[in-house]
Amino acid sequence: MGRITARKPVVKITIGVGQTRRPDTLAVEEPLEIRVAGTPLVVTMRTPGHDVELAAGFLVSEGVISSGEHFRSAIHCGGPGTGGPLAGTTENTYNVLDVALAAGVPLPSPDLARNFYTTSSCGLCGKASIEAVETVSVYDVAADETAIDAEALARLPDLLRARQEVFDKTGGLHAAALFDAVTGELLVLREDVGRHNAVDKVIGWAVLENRLPLRGTVLQVSGRASFELVQKAVMAGIPILAAVSAPSSLAVDLAEASGLTLVGFLRGASMNVYSRADRVRVPAPVTA
Repeated sequence: MGRITARKPVVKITIGVGQTRRPDTLAVEEPLEIRVAGTPLVVTMRTPGHDVELAAGFLVSEGVISSGEHFRSAIHCGGPGTGGPLAGTTENTYNVLDVALAAGVPLPSPDLARNFYTTSSCGLCGKASIEAVETVSVYDVAADETAIDAEALARLPDLLRARQEVFDKTGGLHAAALFDAVTGELLVLREDVGRHNAVDKVIGWAVLENRLPLRGTVLQVSGRASFELVQKAVMAGIPILAAVSAPSSLAVDLAEASGLTLVGFLRGASMNVYSRADRVRVPAPVTA
């Protein structure tokens, strides 16, 4: 797994049996500084891997770009010492990524730069104002006529879980996956210590594949549905967001205002649909 996982010693205690010392596999968490045209934009804590997708998805979420044509290239940069003491090395650990936008695409406003680093649990940390939290999408999610059968939707958490390879080894990563709402095909799946990073990596994949807006898709996430996940889905033009756990009240408010279908507590044969329930086709009840 390379830099995605690490082995650390652990003392395992079992009551009534005793204790043993053995190595344990952990998910790696390291900082990534994202720059645009050489100017620092944000430092986020993430699981290394798919860094270019992460940066591209982040720029979509922040409204800097809205198309694959806006993203020109990205390169890991930095010399010896960019690893830092937390990384345990003075060598370059490829934790700085510089993005180049296409010609004519405006650079991010200085106001967009985060005041401090973004933790793996917070996709909005460092925003300078309340007004900066809600970003306006160029895509009209409400006009998307996508619909999905409830039975097909109910299968997505199991399909997601079956492909969480790093979670199986560590038990410590969130996952996000994009599905075709018509065929049920899994288009892409990404894992990360941060749920917002996993979603950014999925959206960034779509940027690099020039597939925005993501009409006709379902974004399935492994945890709860927070405001920032709804916002990221709307910014990418995703009409349906499903989560295995609860949404927040602000997530529901934004979903309703944007016309996004928000599904929570998607477990087994049941689910709660908090907005635009018309997109979920429900079969007629079975009668004796």
